[in-house]
This record gives sequence, structure tokens and C-alpha cells, in this order.
Amino acid sequence: MSFSTAEVTALSERLDWDKVDGMVPAIVQDFTSSQVLMMGYMNQDALQKTAETGQVTFFSRTKQRLWTKGETSGNVLQLVNMALDCDNDTLLVKVKPIGPTCHLGNTTCWDLDPQEESQMVWLHQLESLLAERKNADPDSSYTASLYARGTKRISQKVGEEGVEVALAATSGDKAELICESADLVYHLMVLLQDQGLSFSDVIDKLKERHK
Repeated sequence: MSFSTAEVTALSERLDWDKVDGMVPAIVQDFTSSQVLMMGYMNQDALQKTAETGQVTFFSRTKQRLWTKGETSGNVLQLVNMALDCDNDTLLVKVKPIGPTCHLGNTTCWDLDPQEESQMVWLHQLESLLAERKNADPDSSYTASLYARGTKRISQKVGEEGVEVALAATSGDKAELICESADLVYHLMVLLQDQGLSFSDVIDKLKERHK
């Protein structure tokens, strides 16, 4: 999405540019997973260009010019929205990243063990892995073999695991309920990917109903 001129103007007017010497820190966060991807600096021109193009643009302090993330690699950051902190001196920029954000080829510029990430970040990483397996060799993994067997078989597995979840709950076996629930969520995510959907689509529906 692109911000309107009025929205950019309102945001810029609220920013305390004098306090930050004309350059405001911009923390970039993945809109879907909430994972923090990187941090850069924006001046007023960078903020304006970000809003106009829909791709996150910073002011490079080393090159002394505007720099659009991904201008050479193609790994751009598509703008979703922006918000100010309570002191009006830091921007939170929510994006949909195209490719890895870090110049080292990593998803994020912070060196974190995937197992130590938040649950939603880890779930998003799992979904990305499942998407990658759609066209993989069926002999390379269980997930790839599921895709190869088609929608009917994947749907059957979702049904089977749903029954197993219900049986585990009925028996009062909490450990088994956790295991079967994990199987159900996994197979449901595979089914969604098979149908060209994502878990975010399900969350969006829940949000809609919550309203």
C-alpha cells in the first residue's frame, strides 16, 4: 500500500526532526510474522519516497544519499504501514519482505536461533518451508510426498488428525492432545498451501469475525 500525501504530511509534522538531527531511526518489522528485520535511518525525503513508491527507502549515512532497500539485490521491503512511538522520534515500519532482508542472505539482521524466536515467527518460518516443499522431489520429504499425492489425500489426513485430536481430548490425555494438535495444525497448513492459501488468510477471517 502507499500512504496518501496527507498521511505522510501528518506523520512528518508529528515527528520531532530537530530532536533527531533530521534523521529518524526506522525499525522494520515483518507485518505477517512480527519479526524485527532491520533498522535504518530516514530523513524527510526518504520518508516521502517510501510513501510514494511503497518500497522502504532510507538515508545512507555512509553514501550520503537516499537508498531503497533491495535496489541492487531485488530484496525489497514492501510497505504495509508506519507508526510513530510515544516520543515522536522513532518510526515503526511494517513491511512484506521480498526475499531475505540481511545483506548476508539471512531473513533478519539479528543473529537469533530459530528455536528462540517467538511462536508466531517460528510458525511463519514453518509455513515458508512448507511452501518451498510444494515442488520438491516426493522422495525428499514427507511434506513433498503429501503434495505429490494430491488434495484428496491431504484432506483425508486433516480429517484423520481432527478425529485423533477429539479422541485425545475425550480420553483426557493432555500429552497426546498436544501431539495430535500439532499433527492437525501441520496438515492443515499443508492443505492451505496446496490450495494457494496461507495461515494468514485464516487469521484475517478470525480478525474479521472478532470485529
